[in-house]
Amino acid sequence: MAEHKLQHFARAAPISVRVRKPLGACLVERGYITPEQLEKALNFQLSQQAPLGEILVGEGWIDRAEVMDTLAEQTTLQSADLDSIPPERDLSDLKPVEFWLKHNVIPWQRIGPILLIATADPDHFTAVRAALSGTEFTVTPVLAHPSQIDRAIEHVFSDTLVRAAEERVDSDQSCRSWTSNARKGPVVALLGLACFFAAVPTAGLTVLLFTAVSSLILFMALRLAGLISYVLRRDPSPHAAAPVPLRLPRVSILVPLYKEREIAGALIKRLQRLTYPRALLDIILVLEEADAVTRATLKQVSLPSWMRTIEVPELNGLTTKPRAMNYALDFCRGDILGVWDAEDAPQPDQIERVVRHFARVGDDVVCLQGVLDYYNPRTNWRSRCFTIEYNSWFRVVLQGIARMGLVVPLGGTTFFFRRDKLLELGGWDAHNVTEDADLGVRLSRAGYRTEMVDTTTYEEANFRAWPWVKQRSRWLKGFMVTYLVHMRAPLRLLRDLGPKRFLGVQAFFLGTIGQFLLAPVLWLFWLATLGLPGPFDPIIPNWAFYALIGLFLAAEITNLVVGVLAVSARERRFLMPWVPTMPLYFPLGVLAAYKALWELASNPFYWDKTQHGQASEEMHMH
Repeated sequence: MAEHKLQHFARAAPISVRVRKPLGACLVERGYITPEQLEKALNFQLSQQAPLGEILVGEGWIDRAEVMDTLAEQTTLQSADLDSIPPERDLSDLKPVEFWLKHNVIPWQRIGPILLIATADPDHFTAVRAALSGTEFTVTPVLAHPSQIDRAIEHVFSDTLVRAAEERVDSDQSCRSWTSNARKGPVVALLGLACFFAAVPTAGLTVLLFTAVSSLILFMALRLAGLISYVLRRDPSPHAAAPVPLRLPRVSILVPLYKEREIAGALIKRLQRLTYPRALLDIILVLEEADAVTRATLKQVSLPSWMRTIEVPELNGLTTKPRAMNYALDFCRGDILGVWDAEDAPQPDQIERVVRHFARVGDDVVCLQGVLDYYNPRTNWRSRCFTIEYNSWFRVVLQGIARMGLVVPLGGTTFFFRRDKLLELGGWDAHNVTEDADLGVRLSRAGYRTEMVDTTTYEEANFRAWPWVKQRSRWLKGFMVTYLVHMRAPLRLLRDLGPKRFLGVQAFFLGTIGQFLLAPVLWLFWLATLGLPGPFDPIIPNWAFYALIGLFLAAEITNLVVGVLAVSARERRFLMPWVPTMPLYFPLGVLAAYKALWELASNPFYWDKTQHGQASEEMHMH
């Protein structure tokens, strides 16, 4: 039997000298497609960087198994079922995992001197054969489904891929190297300050007040600068319209899922509204291996051909979103890579807008951040305020910050990268619970830029009190971690970013963290409005007191103006009466901040998951 197989593969090997009938003609002859469908697919191929078979499958005119069957006949290659007969592990030691991933191939079987390599693209097998020419084997291709090849690579190199996912970012820009003492340092410092305040009350209150006011000024300055830049923006001239690339690129989208019983089915329906060519879509649902809940949910849903799943193995007990995305990053096939969350509802033409924007900007723009909005603002008061907050940030302040060339803290979803640049940056810090903000800093340190793209993704506003606190505490803990990591060497950060962007980083992180941690200090000033004595009365003169009251009012007016501008569009105007209530929305953030500070010392890498699927998308529509 082995002798027979050897002769078969030896005869099949020199396929390059045969004149092959085009795949499309073979599919028509078999009756799988009509000549009209073939003609349409060939026309599509003029503007799409996709193989003919992918276009036909993406349009729903043919099944992928029929394409593979026809391809096997056309090339006279043997088909391999890698699920039924897994590859021999030791054969993969010929090359590192990066080689097999790059070419989407895997050694399958050895028959004497012949090495059978599973490939889904025999037309590009020449590079694989050349790279393996120095081995003792005669290399011969066999056909296999690309997803089977991916699964085989995962199976053979599981431990290697997981460790790489956890350590992609250089250690000097990652928080994974934190020791227990380093994690507790900020908390010990605060306890020391508390003892100092108790021992020297006057000096302690002075320092506390100065720190609280400084953080307020920092964040107010950032918001004010973003507001002014937004108001003074110039609309692009007609001739600056984004060109359409001659051939559209393939786009990969990562959608991390974890214990998503409610949201998975709705997610599939939302993604099916996308208008980008299906042959160029590569949407990957990223699951944790131990997440039986999401796997069971997805088994009840039929995934389209352009959507697939990847399961991330568990190794060291770390199950964070950035770790999962790092693992899946190696299996992406697109030139552009984006991220959506489980509850996201992107605009149908979002990817077209991203592709056009990338086509007209320079190579230094490696990331585009879209706008986040909410489809359930009418659920209750908190959902209205959540929507106002995010519209203020994404539609006004962040737009201005990006125009000023400052560091853009990415939003965790609806951002799109040039994939080669993301790989160059090392992907995400697997241990950072706000991997998005950290990535925004790291890309700026590398000399790259982020721009805002004119497209919106709708999410579910977190409208319940305790889930809101948990989500906000995770963000604040991540901001603390990100700031401490990048300020390990402040002078180096200053050199990397330059003075303007360095100051922007200070304003964002210190301002955001400080305004929540120290908000109770500033609240004490409002005792005077009730005619009650305050603890700061003995240490500040009257003129300083009134100056501070003026500062607080200026900050609230700034927030009010930003909020009104953010919801001034017709579809969001119903939120305008709720803008003045925003000062009542943030006090729970103080609880979240101190929860974050405690977790920074006790459990810095813990991912406090936000529950999704509690509101209906239709609430946004009506």
